[in-house]
Amino acid sequence: MNKLKTLFCAVFTLLLVNTTAQADSSNFAGPYVGVQLLGLGAEFDGQSNSAAGTSAAEEDQVPIGATKATVGIEVGYVIPVGSMLALDLGGQMLSGEAKIDHSNSGTIGPDDSAGNVSMTMDDHYTYYIAPTIVLSDTSSIYIKAGVVQASANVSGDVEEIGNLHGEMWAIGTRTVLPSGLFIRTEAGYTEYNGISTHGKGEGGAGTNRIDVNTTFSAEPTIVHGNVSVGFRF
Repeated sequence: MNKLKTLFCAVFTLLLVNTTAQADSSNFAGPYVGVQLLGLGAEFDGQSNSAAGTSAAEEDQVPIGATKATVGIEVGYVIPVGSMLALDLGGQMLSGEAKIDHSNSGTIGPDDSAGNVSMTMDDHYTYYIAPTIVLSDTSSIYIKAGVVQASANVSGDVEEIGNLHGEMWAIGTRTVLPSGLFIRTEAGYTEYNGISTHGKGEGGAGTNRIDVNTTFSAEPTIVHGNVSVGFRF
């Protein structure tokens, strides 16, 4: 992912050096609100480690991929910092669930028990800063960096987990019409901190119990592409 960050910055710097068009960043200035249509690709690099009783440890690698379309909203404020440069500060919220399911089995003492565990993440909030190059009176390109928070939940005979935190990088374009209507296109990715939990050993024998020595973990990554339509006030 560091290579993608470097690529984003290199493209942005190249455009900054080579942009010669006469532009007016004030055409982009002020508050705005928009509605987003997003395509999400979620990946969980998951792992379960079953070390029940005196049996040998067993590990399952669980790479999970899923795609989903969802909608979001964004609000922000653009501050001109020169005729060709602007600073976009804002936030966005989207609702899109990604889920990992895993079936666990093992021998724990006198009972042969198995259990299912699910990890889900949804309700993503992003707070971002986007340095922007103004290419003309109506068009611009930007690179975006943000911090992200998402709700995370687990089900099954396992301990609860906390919310997810991560960082987001994106590159995009924004076109603002004289009426204030704007269209934004964007592509980027988000890396979250890892999810980790372990069994409680409290479920019913035979079907629901997960041994306390069994752990589950995942490292979620989301890539996105979106189109936003909104209004600059």
